[in-house]
Amino acid sequence: MTFHAKFSGYADPALHAAGLYIGGKWQSGSGITVLDPSTGNLLAEVADASIEDAQRAVDAAHAAAAGWRATPARQRSEILRSWYQLMTQHAEELATLIALENGKALVDARGEVAYAAEFFRWYAEEATRIPGEFRRTPSGSHNILVDHEPIGIAVLITPWNFPAAMATRKIGPALAAGCTVILKPASETPLTAYAMARLGEEAGVPPGVVNVLTTSNPGGMTNAMLADSRVRKLSFTGSTGVGRVLLAEAAKSVVSCSMELGGNAPFIVFDDADLEAALDGAMIAKMRNAGEACTAANRFYVQAGIHDAFVAGLTARMMSLKIGPGYDPETQCGPMITQNAVRKIDRLVSEALAAGARATTGGKPLTENGYFYPPTVLENVPVNASIAREEIFGPVAPIYKFESDDEVIRLANNTEYGLAAYIYSRDLKRAMTVGKRIETGMLGINRGLMSDPAAPFGGVKQSGLGREGGVTGILEFMEPKYYAVDY
Repeated sequence: MTFHAKFSGYADPALHAAGLYIGGKWQSGSGITVLDPSTGNLLAEVADASIEDAQRAVDAAHAAAAGWRATPARQRSEILRSWYQLMTQHAEELATLIALENGKALVDARGEVAYAAEFFRWYAEEATRIPGEFRRTPSGSHNILVDHEPIGIAVLITPWNFPAAMATRKIGPALAAGCTVILKPASETPLTAYAMARLGEEAGVPPGVVNVLTTSNPGGMTNAMLADSRVRKLSFTGSTGVGRVLLAEAAKSVVSCSMELGGNAPFIVFDDADLEAALDGAMIAKMRNAGEACTAANRFYVQAGIHDAFVAGLTARMMSLKIGPGYDPETQCGPMITQNAVRKIDRLVSEALAAGARATTGGKPLTENGYFYPPTVLENVPVNASIAREEIFGPVAPIYKFESDDEVIRLANNTEYGLAAYIYSRDLKRAMTVGKRIETGMLGINRGLMSDPAAPFGGVKQSGLGREGGVTGILEFMEPKYYAVDY
């Protein structure tokens, strides 16, 4: 890995990694450029893995599988706990690294590191609590004994928007379950993954248990690994379109899949809501990571009686945000990940404006260096605009006015996605009643943040399959084994 001056001035040398991490060994190389999204300048170059490298990673994971599977749960737990402690110890360096390669504000990056580390602490505890079952059959003919065994080698594919948390949310339960893994981080943000692998090595993760590959050929490399009969699990976080392609490929080898895919979260504010609390929640749900989150509020439905006050309040708050490089401590809204991301946001906003929407703040890309789009609020947005159907993945809040509960439920469900939703109301019965009718995997009631390592994260409809986090997360990496027993 080649580091450039600006990068090496920020990151702790203890976190520097040499390149591909296969079988406990670092392989230097170049070929993939990592850019600073606040300037477009080069940060680093990392190795570009080949199909042969992917095969070696599967070989390494296979060679380590039996030993890791046989490792006592307490020992696996202690290694994960040590990894958590090392991430906490290096939290500021990791946060700076994330801010550099991802662009998110340091305050968000620090929050991500704390959140990411918690998955290792949570699954350090869950490793010793893998469930089983023993009971008599209803007929009385024999006993039912159910054990849970590691599913096998797991391929983990993570996105660029949360380069630490999306990795630990998969690595933690996989290792706790007794699986070995191959992590393929996004090529836009590989530095965080390699830094965490370095810490995992220090924590005592045996060679081959965790392998990390970066590649410019993700489709070819993933297909090659899924075609290997030793790979039994695919865990993917990313777009619904890519998820569909991977599901089709995994089906050829009948590989178990966990899919955390796209979102189009509605944020519903009823007339009886606490306005200031709703605005506080809206800023968290919309502007965490500058809107580049699958759980980000994508559509704001505000009841007529509180609509104008909400628009004014949200506009004032969005206007006050300081825009700048993520690694500037004063920044509150960093750059988007790429210029293409800015172009997509601009297209969605321009189409909405052309259809009759009005920008109360923002609405046009910034002209400075880097990939910046300003915090934007749109009102009078047509409910059939593209921005209502597509995931924005940026700092834009389109607001729609509604009258009745039935109307907003229909609008909220008018999407192929079903990952997250938010409801603000002082009437908890009303919020719960409406919430039950919203087609979503997760629901925040009077809260703008719902993610927690102890909770099951995932969606319905085209937003995915399976759950990550919580008690259920470890079961995604295990298979139940039934014994019919007479004695």
